[in-house]
Amino acid sequence: MQLFVVKVFVGPDGRGGNPLGVFLDAASVPTEQRQAIAADLGFSETVFVTDRASGALRIHTPAVELGLAGHPLVGTSWLLRAEGTGVDVLRPPAGDVPTWADGEFTWIRADPQWGPPFELRQLVSPAEVDAFPGCGPDEYLEVWAWDDEPSGQVRARVFATAAGIFEDEATGSAALRLGAALGCPITIRQGVGSQILARPASDGRVEVGGRVELVSQREYVV
Repeated sequence: MQLFVVKVFVGPDGRGGNPLGVFLDAASVPTEQRQAIAADLGFSETVFVTDRASGALRIHTPAVELGLAGHPLVGTSWLLRAEGTGVDVLRPPAGDVPTWADGEFTWIRADPQWGPPFELRQLVSPAEVDAFPGCGPDEYLEVWAWDDEPSGQVRARVFATAAGIFEDEATGSAALRLGAALGCPITIRQGVGSQILARPASDGRVEVGGRVELVSQREYVV
């Protein structure tokens, strides 16, 4: 199979971006093999597209399958468009997720409750976020602070040990929850330089968007 590797939520200066593995033609991969492949690759998430035309896909971390995750959906949407098979809706197990491109940004709109149950913990300052030591096992935690509240600038770090990820470089599903909790458009600076845009939608869901770049394409032998 062809394995595509992309970076999702790349910062405006080209830094950051969360690596993502994507198999665009994975219908033939047995369900029981997908988790082992994701563990072998070691990305925070790997996507298996089972039907390009309908946007059906599955998402695996190195340890578990997820019903919905943000950076896999944004990255897969961008890649499908780049390969000439773009869709308006992605279909992970959690439900239908509208997706679209707007200039350099690729967007999704989803229910924050469909993703992992991240705890949101506000800290006093970005410096406290930077110094945060991490979390214990079996947790989903986002720590955040205002960089500049009037302009909606947020500094955040995300830990997902429950999914086999100590710290995630850029996390769309946590951004969905933070966007819903704050109820206003925000720009999140996460990890070493990733940028995530989040804004409430009129239907009660949240929209999350960012930049995506292709890193590599190679053959992967199952």
